Amino acid sequence: FNVETVEYKNIQFTVWDVGGQDKIRPLWRHYFQNTQGIIFVVDSNDRDRIVEAREELQRMLNEDELRDALLLVFANKQDLPNAMSIAEITQQLGLQSLTRRAWYIQSTCATTGDGLYEGLEWLAETLRKTGRD
Repeated sequence: FNVETVEYKNIQFTVWDVGGQDKIRPLWRHYFQNTQGIIFVVDSNDRDRIVEAREELQRMLNEDELRDALLLVFANKQDLPNAMSIAEITQQLGLQSLTRRAWYIQSTCATTGDGLYEGLEWLAETLRKTGRD
């Protein structure tokens, strides 16, 4: 995995890229302490694994240490012709049922950077508004 510190709008983000491989997932919980925001990246083109993504997201959100964490979903690979829409991913992940958690879904394309700053902007502003910056 990778650990980087990124500064955006005078907020220091410590970013843990823990990867999504099955064998690594049990280790995720070791990085939950003091987490104020989760960036969950979904492959918008991978319809076969969207149910698995939903299950992993729900498992994470049920962790006590993450109960107050903001949720930013990056719907990646939106440039591909068969990519699921934002509405479809929202529905597939069950985001509309998250009534007690601040969440936002952002269309992204990691190869071009499209949408990345918009997502970080939401995260930074929401952290600031809730006094967690």
